[in-house]
Amino acid sequence: MSKIILTGDRPTGRLHVGHYVGSLRRRVELQNSGEFDKIYIMIADAQALTDNFDNPEKIRQNIIEVALDYLSAGLDPSKSTLFIQSQISELTELTFFYSDLVTVSRLERNPTVKSEIQMRGFERSLPVGFFTYPISQAADITAFKATTVPVGEDQLPMIEQTREIVRKFNATYDEVLVEPEVMLPENEACNRLPGTDGKAKMSKSLGNCIYLADTEEDVRKKIMGMYTDPTHIQVSDPGHLEGNTVFTYLDAFSKPEHFEEYLPEYANLQELKDHYTRGGLGDVKVKKFLNNVIQEELAPLRIRRKEYEKDIPAVYDILKAGSDAAREVAAQTLSEVKAAMRINYFDDLDLIHAQTEKYKGIE
Repeated sequence: MSKIILTGDRPTGRLHVGHYVGSLRRRVELQNSGEFDKIYIMIADAQALTDNFDNPEKIRQNIIEVALDYLSAGLDPSKSTLFIQSQISELTELTFFYSDLVTVSRLERNPTVKSEIQMRGFERSLPVGFFTYPISQAADITAFKATTVPVGEDQLPMIEQTREIVRKFNATYDEVLVEPEVMLPENEACNRLPGTDGKAKMSKSLGNCIYLADTEEDVRKKIMGMYTDPTHIQVSDPGHLEGNTVFTYLDAFSKPEHFEEYLPEYANLQELKDHYTRGGLGDVKVKKFLNNVIQEELAPLRIRRKEYEKDIPAVYDILKAGSDAAREVAAQTLSEVKAAMRINYFDDLDLIHAQTEKYKGIE
């Protein structure tokens, strides 16, 4: 069986460093590993519209921003298929057919859906499209027969629902769909990077994001204003690591070679943590080190982004070519699904022949 990856992002804004360490950096590594036969990266605009239906221009404008973030991070159109979800109509058909395999009560029990509904304050004004997103996601994954789906821990209930749909479809009709496996981030700190203000989630409205497209100066200002330990008032005070955003970011970004380059008095991150917790190490010094680390990580992205920004039509051409290629694959899966469900009426020559024989001789 081919090894295939399907992953993507909602185009509700520019991607930030949480996206980068949580999935984007890993996608580039997987793309370049040569271990997978196909890698599909989806800009999930149709899903984004489920809770932004009254502001389609927001989604429209952010598609190019996400595409630029993808390309600047190192996703290569010659190795990965970059496509726009809404341009693959077959995904909508698959969602419709799969909806017969899922009950309302099962959707209501999905922890990810429940938490997202609560966060957005939908209550009884919940859009049906948003409520049924797990079914749509199953269509996205199975359309490309993905064997691997890289996600954070918060998405595990969604993937489990996809697996349930696959098992029920295959048992009811035929062994057509592939049951995907989950790939979690290798670094626990990358599962959900907090906002610079210490909040659990980065949010544009909270102004607590470091974006991949930020300038060097913007990044520096955000890091120097980052939330640390409020009890660490004097340099001599013992510091705490739990809930300390600076150290969470260092867990996600720092490497041993960064210490040799920017902070040679420490051999590794553990030595830095030990000094901080016993006292005698100021927040400013740690923040300056973090700034050096993140600036080094983002510098190549800024260079690549500037090159792609010079030719935006070419970026749209990349997305169109990827969408065309993705549609061909999804169409083949849809054809197999319809055949398994026995609704491929015009392609089923045995059916036509049987009906012809049935009505022979009838005057």
